[in-house]
Amino acid sequence: MDSINVRSRFCETDALGHINNTTYFVYLEEARIKFFQTIGFDMDVKDWQFILASTKCDFLSQGYFNQELVITTDVSKIGSKSFQLDHDILCAETHQLIARGNAVIVYFDFQEQRSKAIPDLLKAQLNNHFRSEKN
Repeated sequence: MDSINVRSRFCETDALGHINNTTYFVYLEEARIKFFQTIGFDMDVKDWQFILASTKCDFLSQGYFNQELVITTDVSKIGSKSFQLDHDILCAETHQLIARGNAVIVYFDFQEQRSKAIPDLLKAQLNNHFRSEKN
């Protein structure tokens, strides 16, 4: 499991004082980027090999301004051309689950504009972060 910490900013809250629902997708993107870096992929857009095919987030409790959050990332599925990342967003202080999200990532060749088989080396790296069940 990989994790990052973020602190919610005032501009990320809505009129009710909660972290706005769209902000959670920014947090999930930040966690995905960190995950790619952790498994050895540079963030060079000239050599980018992934596309986001699907993402979702379930909002389970409320987050607030200036709250420190922990976002965990695991791999839950590995296919021939795609894989799924699962994320939990928790309050860093109480460990209360605030939101749970996932993303389907496709290994993609931008020059040929088509998906490609995930290379064995990447599959091995993904398997190092594989978690078959969430607690």
